[in-house]
Amino acid sequence: MNIIGAIDPQGRCAHWHSSVDVVANKCATCGQWFACYLCHPEGHPFGPVADGVPAVMCGACGQVMTRADYGPACPGCGHPFNPGCKQHSGVYFQDSPG
Repeated sequence: MNIIGAIDPQGRCAHWHSSVDVVANKCATCGQWFACYLCHPEGHPFGPVADGVPAVMCGACGQVMTRADYGPACPGCGHPFNPGCKQHSGVYFQDSPG
């Protein structure tokens, strides 16, 4: 899948590029995958997804998951995710604090 803003094959971007920054998020408005909400181009805000919608992707293995599936590591390959991403959950998911 094409991850907009990615600077490497695992989906890291210029904003977040540590070893655990391998999560891409799908914008509910345009349906495209982005390395982060800051990589989303102007034109419309990053659209948060509803519960149950598969809109998170592991950049290490390509596993697509819902918010309920998204945890400290990928359920498919076990690659750890950045725990700080939870601070931005309100951007990516409806009815989510942050």
